[in-house]
Amino acid sequence: MTEQRSETDRAPQAEGGAAGYVQLLGLTKRFGGVLAVDAVSLSIARGEIFCLLGASGSGKTTLLRMLAGLESPDAGRLLLDGEDITEVPPYRRPLNMMFQSYALFPHLSVERNVAFGLEQERLPRAEIRRRVGVILEMVRMGGLAQRKPHQLSGGQRQRVALARALVKRPKLLLLDEPLAALDRKLREHTQFELLNVQKELGVTFIVVTHDQEEAMTLATHIGVMDQGRIVQVGTPRQIYQRPATRFVAGFIGSVNLLDGRVIERGDGHARLHCEELPAPLLLEWPCRRGEPTGVDGGPELAVAAELWVALRPEQLRLSRAAPAQPHNWARGVIGEIAYLGDLSVYLVRLPGGRELRVTLTNSSRGMAADLARDAPVYVSWDADSAVVGSL
Repeated sequence: MTEQRSETDRAPQAEGGAAGYVQLLGLTKRFGGVLAVDAVSLSIARGEIFCLLGASGSGKTTLLRMLAGLESPDAGRLLLDGEDITEVPPYRRPLNMMFQSYALFPHLSVERNVAFGLEQERLPRAEIRRRVGVILEMVRMGGLAQRKPHQLSGGQRQRVALARALVKRPKLLLLDEPLAALDRKLREHTQFELLNVQKELGVTFIVVTHDQEEAMTLATHIGVMDQGRIVQVGTPRQIYQRPATRFVAGFIGSVNLLDGRVIERGDGHARLHCEELPAPLLLEWPCRRGEPTGVDGGPELAVAAELWVALRPEQLRLSRAAPAQPHNWARGVIGEIAYLGDLSVYLVRLPGGRELRVTLTNSSRGMAADLARDAPVYVSWDADSAVVGSL
């Protein structure tokens, strides 16, 4: 899984560097005996795209509906631009929501669909016409203003829904699975359109999605949800490369998860024993003066500590020859191969039955013949590749 923007581009574009444009303070919501949202606190900067990412039932949509005013929290407060909106009814909140279904009026033209909210506010006709024209040009729908929704493609309907949500100039735009109805190729194209529109307008977006790739592409920051709680907040790079928990490591992207025990600890390194590996697992990290026993705020790496170990498939190497290094390797047999064009996925079966997933780019045509199904191979990796956490 690759990122589509640089870390510089992903920095929150908060006004004057200030954070907390949107603040969730201990939000809690129950439905009968089910705790849907569990005391969530969160701060979102002005002008960023924040993605709430989680599986079905994790609480992300309930959190979005509380922001929209469609659900009332049982406890906690909501602040938008310093104003407490917890008790403000949805129609008075300075925000808008774009639903997965787009909810366009089938009998109205594109132009009238976009103008509907402004007409309800009784703005002057000239002002409505001007603002609708500007936003339709921005989403590249100006030439289709007189068409009805049934005459549009899925991507075009998505852009009309976005224009209708933005034409009222909300302080905050909430998007609930905004691209779920699109096919993969159109979804990828529309992601970049969303980024361009958001950058031009500077509106803060909060996006709910279960699609990890969508979150990694769109977000300046991601909040990963599980069982009603936000278990980690960070940039896409931080979430992917430095997962805070075993759940996040397993949920984001593809990963090989092992269990290990620290058998040696030194300056800038630790050695682990993993039952499923024939060689020790060596961890290395940059030494820092005064560094605690944990690494980068991670687990305590004391001797005998029990850890989980995460190895991303793209960090692993395959070879027919045994690696020269005395650590960080395993041997097995290629069980399955998935050819995906630009890369191939290899499932390597170890003697104990465990499978390691390895991803290699298809940069060499001769590689495929050497790494065929049922071929005996060695898997190896660098000492700084693994991420660990306490069991």
